[in-house]
Amino acid sequence: MNTIPAAKPILPSVMLAAACAALLFSCKTVPSGTQASRSLTGTPVFSEETLTAYFMSQNPSAGRAEVSRLAALYIEEGAMEGINSDVAFAQMCLETGYLRFGNLVTPDMHNYCGLGAIDAQHPGERFETEQLGVRAHIQHLHAYGTTSESVLNNALVDSRYRYVSPRGKAPTVFELAGTWAADRQYGEKLDAILTKMQAVR
Repeated sequence: MNTIPAAKPILPSVMLAAACAALLFSCKTVPSGTQASRSLTGTPVFSEETLTAYFMSQNPSAGRAEVSRLAALYIEEGAMEGINSDVAFAQMCLETGYLRFGNLVTPDMHNYCGLGAIDAQHPGERFETEQLGVRAHIQHLHAYGTTSESVLNNALVDSRYRYVSPRGKAPTVFELAGTWAADRQYGEKLDAILTKMQAVR
């Protein structure tokens, strides 16, 4: 079995700068005419407040504090790896049924994108915290959306990262259909969620 090369270390100052940029973005208002990108590595346009408001419109019974935490984590972790947090959050909504779960993955697994969920014998990966679950999701999108020249900034927590071949095979949400998921309408479903998010602003 091939070993996974350690992620390139990142300087604390760079990590701090990225985290600060994510924090600033989560609070600022994006012009209403700005359209959300469908690219996995595109620049996000939705703030923590917008992501939370959209989510709550789809599942009012969810815990707002948890949703807000997740929105902030997606923005922060996405910024660290150059991944579009709008797309990642939309995918979390789709994969978890807006945190209703109900299939193989359960809430305590902190698995927000169905990583490794195949059958009863393989219900999916488990992560100790919300942050690690979000990080693994972002890293898996990194494998799909970037080439092998692009390395991770955070230590690898996605055990399935190495299985994505070829790297960069899904530059947009539309190429995730038939690759990330067998559903041929998968990309259109994510596109529809992003369109609905746009309407919230």
